[in-house]
Parts: sequence; C-alpha cells; structure tokens
Amino acid sequence: MRRLPPLTAIEAFVAVARLGSVKAAAEELALSAPALSRRLQTLERFLGRPLFDRRHQAMVINGDGDRLLTQMAPLLDQLSDVVESMTSAVEVLRLRLGVLPLFASQRLFPRLAELRGAHPELHLDIDTGAHGVARLGEGLDAVIALARDIDPTLYAHRLDRNRVYVIGARSLVERPDPIVRPEQLTTLTALVHREMPDTFVAWRTAAGLHDIEPLAIDHFDSGALMLEAAAQGLGVAFMHESHFQDAADPRLVRLFDIEVESPYSYWFVCRPRALQMKQVRIFKDWLIGTLGSEKS
Repeated sequence: MRRLPPLTAIEAFVAVARLGSVKAAAEELALSAPALSRRLQTLERFLGRPLFDRRHQAMVINGDGDRLLTQMAPLLDQLSDVVESMTSAVEVLRLRLGVLPLFASQRLFPRLAELRGAHPELHLDIDTGAHGVARLGEGLDAVIALARDIDPTLYAHRLDRNRVYVIGARSLVERPDPIVRPEQLTTLTALVHREMPDTFVAWRTAAGLHDIEPLAIDHFDSGALMLEAAAQGLGVAFMHESHFQDAADPRLVRLFDIEVESPYSYWFVCRPRALQMKQVRIFKDWLIGTLGSEKS
C-alpha cells in the first residue's frame, strides 16, 4: 500500500485553505497556531512543495494547493460519510445540496416529508449561498440552480420552464390612478434578482417597449425579500410565474397581461461522477419525479 500523509495534516490543510488563516483554522480545530502550522508543514514536506503563499496574517492558497484541494475535498466528504455510517445504528446517506432560498421554501421544503418517508436514510445539508454550481465538488454534491443554461461538462436536468411576471402591490391597481399600462413603468422602481439579471430586458423586449426605462432598478439576492418589497409598494418585481403562484400572497397582483417566456429555468446540476453516489441518485430521481418536468 502506498504511503499516505497523516490525516491530521490533510485536515489542517483543508481548514487553512477554507479559512485563509492559520489562527482561524487553529481555533476551529481546537489547536494552537504553532501546532497547526507544524501539521501543515508536515504535508508540504511530504509533497515536496509549498501549498500556500504566506503573507502578513494571511495564507493564500497557490496553484498546487488549489489543485490538491479540488481533488481532495470530495474524497474527505466521502470519508466523513463512511465514518458516520459506521458509527450510526442505521445507514446514513448525506447529500450536500446547494439551493436558492425561495425555491427551497416554496417548492422543496413542502415536499421533503415525502422524501424522508421514502428514504429515511437520506439526510440533507442545505447551503443557500450564491454561486453553487461553481462549488460543486468543493463542499457541494449537487445544486438546484437558476440559470439560462448549464456548462455542458456537467450533468444537468431542467426542472421547469417559466414566464416572466411583473408583480406589484394590489394597491397599484386599486388607487385612483391605477397602473394598467406598461408605459407607466417609468414612474416605478423595477426589482430584479441578481440570479436573473435579464428578466426586465427580456420582458421589455417581448412587450415591444424597447426604449422604456423604469424610475430605477434595485437588485436583490433574495426572492422572498423581493416579493415582500413589492407587497410593501417599494417597486414591481420581475420574477417567475411560479414565484407569484407559489407565494399566494393576497397583497400581490400580476400587472399587465403580457406573455413573456423567461430565459431562465431551474436545473438540477451535479458533476457527472457524482451520479455514482447513492445519495445523489436517490435525490435526483425523487426531485425529477416530484418537481421536474423535462430532460435537457
């Protein structure tokens, strides 16, 4: 069997790479900073090369370190799962899933009890941070992404197709001068999600209003907060039909009866080799069977 570096040295390397600081990594691992530094040096001596550029009060991972982390992180995740399953009374399958908060609250969590009933051994670690696709294999096994399209080197299954709705407060259509014509957008603030930056332009183009500009465009990274802002009369949200229907908020109405297909869809995404993992296959099959609509 080939000789391997100490697992404690690998653990120290991953912690420093993730946190960018020996002090922070030492605190997380309940070690002194000198002890953690020695573990890191052990790994670098074993490999015969430095893994970080050492700067004042910071450790910046270099090219060799980044390559090592990219290949090692999923293996450590699998090792953690093996240890957990061996120490548990029942088999435990853990899926690290990236998902946007609005999809999670509106469409995923209302059905998770069904998944747990069918697969009690499957547990989910939920990550709602941005740029989930970029973190596949580095802490995430799979992602439910909102995107125009997906890198063809990844496995992707389109979960829906949608239409862009202009969503506003009910008071906008009940006031003495109701908002009933698209041209009135010049008096309103447009609310746009950072994951769907082209929704306003796509809607404006389809409506044939190429030159119209809203009073301002405010950007959000939370769909739930966008809907609340619209309900409070702070602007009109350019979002999906499903977001509006699933919200079922009586304070909100759809403005303008204009049919516009969205350039964005929700996708289930993972690395092709992740499909070899039982937890990924179980979740993928359940998600597509329950919430998905078509293969892409």
